[in-house]
Amino acid sequence: MSTMPVTHSTSGFNWGRFGLAATSVVFVAGCATTEHSNPDDPWESYNRSMYNINYHVDNALIKPVANAYKALTPDPVQSCVNNMFRNVGDVWSAANSFLQGRPHDFFNTLGRVLFNSTMGIGGCFDVASKTGAKRIPNDLGTTLGVWGIGSGPYVVLPIAGPSTLRDTTALAGGLALGFSESSPIIAIKNVPVRNSILGLYFVDLRTGLLDAEALVNDIALDRYSFVRDAYLQRRQSLLNSKLRHPNDDGYGADLPVYEDFGDDDFDAPVTTN
Repeated sequence: MSTMPVTHSTSGFNWGRFGLAATSVVFVAGCATTEHSNPDDPWESYNRSMYNINYHVDNALIKPVANAYKALTPDPVQSCVNNMFRNVGDVWSAANSFLQGRPHDFFNTLGRVLFNSTMGIGGCFDVASKTGAKRIPNDLGTTLGVWGIGSGPYVVLPIAGPSTLRDTTALAGGLALGFSESSPIIAIKNVPVRNSILGLYFVDLRTGLLDAEALVNDIALDRYSFVRDAYLQRRQSLLNSKLRHPNDDGYGADLPVYEDFGDDDFDAPVTTN
């Protein structure tokens, strides 16, 4: 989860200071000494402590809001909200595909955004996926990895949760430069509207993790290790998918054909979780 550069004096929150604070937490964590079994997690003592803090804060404040939202909000509305945020996120994904030198992914994702923004009524319906244009996840941390920057140690950030030194640097960079998935929200000048949309954005993110959390509770003997290993494996898998064909510059053959889309596909929103 990331944010931007624009300063909003009326909001009472300085995103630049938040980015510096997050970076400082990582620096302090590096000073911690502990015995650790995973070479990717040299700061395990700090990370476990922060994980426990996040866990209790989440259970007390954040998770109840997500559960209430899921219980009280009709499924079509939840799906529409989720699709709209993901549609905005696709712009962020396209930008990173461009920076990675992957023009096929760049144009494919732009096609998704344009199609969902028009035929999908502002992104409320994920009609592009029904035509074969699958979502291509991407972010600045992955871009840094494609550029050859190592992931660095695993670190648990306050509230934000699992990360690595590289991903945290990408987060701080996005906050400082205004180059992140949530930039369009942070750029809204009307403070009450901006904060309301931002709050809904985070609630939607947390709601999307409820099922995964239930799975972790059912099968994990050590929640911390399970979450850490799953995060690191997922991030490495995402990076590997970008490195598999680093020089691929073909645009046409695999792009979806949108003209075959029919009216019947508007019957219900597409859930992308």
